[in-house]
Amino acid sequence: MMKRVKYDKVSAVYDQRYRSGGPAGIAESLQELACKVKAHRVLEVGCGTGHWLTLMQNCEIRCGLDYSAGMLDKAKQRDGSLRLVRGTATQLPFREDVFDFVFCVHALHHFDDPLAFVYEARCVLRAGGALAVIGMDPQTEQDRWYLYDYFPGTYETDLARYPSGEMILHWMKEAGFGGWERRIAARIEHDFVGRKVLSDPVLQRNGTSQLSLLTGDAFVKGMARIREAIQLAERRGQEIVFPTHIALPIVVGFVPDAKAHTVMRPPEKRLSELREERRCPTYGPLRKD
Repeated sequence: MMKRVKYDKVSAVYDQRYRSGGPAGIAESLQELACKVKAHRVLEVGCGTGHWLTLMQNCEIRCGLDYSAGMLDKAKQRDGSLRLVRGTATQLPFREDVFDFVFCVHALHHFDDPLAFVYEARCVLRAGGALAVIGMDPQTEQDRWYLYDYFPGTYETDLARYPSGEMILHWMKEAGFGGWERRIAARIEHDFVGRKVLSDPVLQRNGTSQLSLLTGDAFVKGMARIREAIQLAERRGQEIVFPTHIALPIVVGFVPDAKAHTVMRPPEKRLSELREERRCPTYGPLRKD
């Protein structure tokens, strides 16, 4: 089993990555989709500290789900009007047909079973609703990130963790979504020159999941490589650049009309039946009865 990030521990420093607001284009993409489906009830799965969910100001009910109690505490402090639930992405504890828009940002690679999440999202979405997934896609081999250069194994770990955009699109088709879209929602473009890289908010032990998953020794050695590279460049009178050029694709699927709203999943059981077998609870404000 792949090592997990301990987000209760990470929650204290997590929002440092949003000091400048986060990658431009993500909030705009989410707000555009919410408007397109006339979303009143939205759910962010893997909501973390609530950064993106808080920005969905035009939605009447903003619900966030995360497994980390520490991250949810931070989200509650950020915006007391958010409806927050601790749970797992593969067993969404909500009634069917209750949300207009479900999304996750930088979270899918943490889910035990991403395909199960896609089916679960399909189940809790109303007819005409939408699912959006935003995150890195290292499978394209188009990104350049200095962390991959100085912390051996991080790229290989990400290849194992992150499903490709094509795979996510395939899962959406399998789950019965239509009207698929796949495009670049945002780009992280920054070149850190010399010692300025040491001020990068992600360059700390729990600054990003790629580093959180390393052993303490591997992290220390990676930092040493960066400092040695800086010192060598300075001795030679050269300029060294630490690139961060990462595309953040968005994959979107829409729920067809009500006539096609039955969701089937092998072994030919509806997710509601699977949920009943698990006796997974549902939550008051979002009950259908």
